[in-house]
Amino acid sequence: MSTLKPAAVRRVAVIGGSRVPFARSDGPYATASNQEMLTAALDGLVERYGLQEPGAVGEFVAGAVLKHSRDFNLARETVLGSTLDARTPAYDIQQACGTGLQAVIAAANKIALGQTEAAIAGGADTASDAPLGVNDDLRKVLLEARRAKSLGGRLKALAKVRPGHLVPDIPRNAEPRTGLSMGEHAAVTARAWGITREAQDELAATSHQRLAAAYERGLLTDLVVPFRGLARDQNLRPGSTVEKLAALKPVFGLDGPDPTMTAGNSTPLTDGAALVLLASEEWAAERGLEPLAHLTAYETAAVDFVRGDVADGEDGLLMAPAYAVPRMLERAGLGMADFDLVEVHEAFASQVLATLAAWEKRGLAPVDRARLNVAGSSLATGHPFAATGARIVATLAKLLAERDAPARGLISICAAGGQGVTAILERT
Repeated sequence: MSTLKPAAVRRVAVIGGSRVPFARSDGPYATASNQEMLTAALDGLVERYGLQEPGAVGEFVAGAVLKHSRDFNLARETVLGSTLDARTPAYDIQQACGTGLQAVIAAANKIALGQTEAAIAGGADTASDAPLGVNDDLRKVLLEARRAKSLGGRLKALAKVRPGHLVPDIPRNAEPRTGLSMGEHAAVTARAWGITREAQDELAATSHQRLAAAYERGLLTDLVVPFRGLARDQNLRPGSTVEKLAALKPVFGLDGPDPTMTAGNSTPLTDGAALVLLASEEWAAERGLEPLAHLTAYETAAVDFVRGDVADGEDGLLMAPAYAVPRMLERAGLGMADFDLVEVHEAFASQVLATLAAWEKRGLAPVDRARLNVAGSSLATGHPFAATGARIVATLAKLLAERDAPARGLISICAAGGQGVTAILERT
């Protein structure tokens, strides 16, 4: 009997990225679908890296959190509507706000194992074109009518329809297990970790100022493709200051003492799409492309927020990276001081600050704020759920590529359902 030898693990290169500017919900992209935004990002990547030829990449991996029934095969339909070779296989993936990074990891694993030479990964989400579910009682009546064997049976079933059945089920930003919104969960965590309003507003203002500076110096020129009249992220407020943010009223945690979370230090509902081009070093060399960085490690984790968060906030809904990152660093033999840049997804300013505190509590060195989210992050760009991971990977890779010396970057993304997805990028 013959046995297959295990494939040698190859390094996975981040070649580049492409995204549309992120827009506030019900704004410029109000009528844009997930597929339309994802296709625009994909076409931008295809044009930038000359990927029009047959078989240019081996796979396309993408997902969305808010999906219509028409999005059941979103990745494949996006390929078919784009300038990428229509024979490129594609599949969907979803892990709430970790979707974009998980798509990158899935594609990277196949490249690392030699199953493909290049792949594109990322995601899209629209909070504007959110799906509206059929009222569940109406759905049951319609199914009963469909199952009926006669016209009389169908009419009898349909006679059960009542006016209240015509009210659709509106999507809610709430955890099914607790009924609390993500913001309310974050407010519990903020109180548990003693996160102040001033610290949150300072982080938010810094995010806007750094993103504005990144646009001004051209960092994002080859990462962002104009779409529907936007060339920059609509949520960006270059003039944001702590003083201006301090004037906003709290919107989360109003049932507790001294609420601190406002619309200014929380991410808004956002529409957008982002993608990353990944490849083997051989594929890049054949095309004369220099990798921006390499994806070298990743880790996921989950917490029991149902009992933990509601009880005391220690294991809050968005705190899984507090466990994923220490595990990943231990496995890689690294400490926080080994990272030149740290990217922590800014779902809420309070969540970022609680995560930093939790890392220290678990024995990691403090994160130098000068290395944290140096080009701004989700508080300034916005947060289309499935797009954020790809945005961060592409931006961090570009930041690392700007450095003359070898450099290393950490990515930490929290996700609904009490989950976290983390990764390491290196420039050698």
